[in-house]
Amino acid sequence: MLSKEPIDFSKVSKDFVDREVLRIAIVAELDAISFYEQLASTATNENVKKVLLDIAKEEKTHMGEFLALLLELDKEQVEEIKKGAEEVEELTGIRKKIL
Repeated sequence: MLSKEPIDFSKVSKDFVDREVLRIAIVAELDAISFYEQLASTATNENVKKVLLDIAKEEKTHMGEFLALLLELDKEQVEEIKKGAEEVEELTGIRKKIL
């Protein structure tokens, strides 16, 4: 789990700081999702399980908020996500419209 910034922002170009901030936030949210889902799978009390899964779902929303901002700031990221989806379709036949 992240507890501090994993990069030295003094070494990041000012043009890219917000992108890196958003990427770190996305990583933190994904980590939180995994953490709460793992706890839920371990919990024995159904109410505890329900609350943990609800919180995990909220973290997914947060991740989506950060991703939306990142995609607004980084058009190259948008194109690479589209390319990744196309590669998945070529390899698996699964077609998902992402963007």
